[in-house]
Amino acid sequence: AAYGAAFPGAWFTVWNRTRAGAERFCADPPGVRLADDLEAAVRSADIVTCATMSKEPLIRGEWLREGTHLDLIGAYTPAMREADDTAMRRGRIFCDNRETVIAHIGELIDPIRAGVIGEADVVADFYDLAAFRRRDAAFITVFKKGGGAHLDLWVRRWMAARWRGGCGGGGRCPPPLSRLPPGYLGT
Repeated sequence: AAYGAAFPGAWFTVWNRTRAGAERFCADPPGVRLADDLEAAVRSADIVTCATMSKEPLIRGEWLREGTHLDLIGAYTPAMREADDTAMRRGRIFCDNRETVIAHIGELIDPIRAGVIGEADVVADFYDLAAFRRRDAAFITVFKKGGGAHLDLWVRRWMAARWRGGCGGGGRCPPPLSRLPPGYLGT
């Protein structure tokens, strides 16, 4: 629903490790198609979102074409991975919280340890929203979410306020990240 609201008229393709799981997911929202071939689905996508608990990378960097955005919102432990080292090396990397993701999430721990990328390859986190700009339409971008439910709540409130057209009409916007109290996001 969030992507549908942000990108009206877009079409969505769902792949799951089991066809039955994909069919269940596709049954409810309108305009969602089922993919039997993960590689083909990724190669044709503008935005790829992973929400898994995979311990082995599912998304291969060579499948990503110029301009693709890879959204990694699952795989939240040091032992989990959704994308391979090639995807991480090819992408401009952004995350919700640099300290949490670099120190605790396999998506970055593994390629940093292997020398594929460095900590400096993480362009920005939510504490530097101004840097969340696509400087070139051909860039592959990667967003790695590592935060907990408190961050999910903040983002949901922010997105809902923006979707409603701001914070007028008596609605309350969550504070900008720069005004959140220290430690609010787990740092």
